[in-house]
Amino acid sequence: MFDNACSRRQFLGLAGSLAAVAGLGLAGCGGDTAATAAGSSAAEGSTLTGTVTYDGASSFQALVEAAAEQFMNENQDVSITGSGNGSGTGLTAVADGTVSIGNSDVFAETKLEADQCADLVDHEVAVVGMGPVVSLNVTVGDLTLEQLKGIFSGEITNWSEVGGEDAEIYVMNRKSGSGTRATFEAAVFGAGQPESTFKGKAELDKSGDVVTQIGSTDNAISYLDFSHFDDSKFTAIKVNGVEPTSENVCDNSFPIWATEHMYCKKDADEATTAFLEYMLSDDVQGSLVEEQGFIPVSKMTVVKDAEGNVTEK
Repeated sequence: MFDNACSRRQFLGLAGSLAAVAGLGLAGCGGDTAATAAGSSAAEGSTLTGTVTYDGASSFQALVEAAAEQFMNENQDVSITGSGNGSGTGLTAVADGTVSIGNSDVFAETKLEADQCADLVDHEVAVVGMGPVVSLNVTVGDLTLEQLKGIFSGEITNWSEVGGEDAEIYVMNRKSGSGTRATFEAAVFGAGQPESTFKGKAELDKSGDVVTQIGSTDNAISYLDFSHFDDSKFTAIKVNGVEPTSENVCDNSFPIWATEHMYCKKDADEATTAFLEYMLSDDVQGSLVEEQGFIPVSKMTVVKDAEGNVTEK
């Protein structure tokens, strides 16, 4: 697995993965035309070549890395490299053309200007649940959304105020621009609200930083996507009495979740188009998504729009 910046690898063969993609009939950055062209090239025995770069959300970077490993194993002449520097960074980078793909926990229109979004194509590749996590020494196992709002706004500062021990709450927030932070705050403070001005005791760049810091800090609280949950280092707690599980996300019983987006330009090259088609293929959606701790979009009984409105499918 790559670590923030993927090491380049060269891979072989396009026929298998692109045949599966073509069968699904899913639209990629360049639409069906690009996928058909790629499939025709494979049928003629030619090899897909190119370099694909990405940046963005660290919450599902591991999923993208795992899919990239599989894709490159089947396509020796394609190199996929990337980083997880936050949704805002990834969206800006793909809009500016400095990377091929921008990964994001949030819709591009919530981070970019309308003219920056005009040339982008969205691929919804998975759904991720996110929830509050606390240090192992914290005795509180369930918080309401209102209590979370109080903690992350700075109005509640001691665990005794929410049924815990008499100890100051150490709040770990993600930095501005984080899609995970935007998703969490939209659920807690309400969609469309400006980003909280309360910074907490620490502001961390990436999900991995939260895992490390909260695992070595007493009386702390933060939030993570389900794929980063590790009960040997911290405790993932209930919200409004509901367990943070994928099953509870599927019908919105657990209210903190986001759709994972991979954006590219409309005129993206063939290698980028093929990889994004692959992200939507059975090779990824059929097993890899859940193996990496995410939820296939097909399992959701509800959908969420850019304004945070949740409706039944």
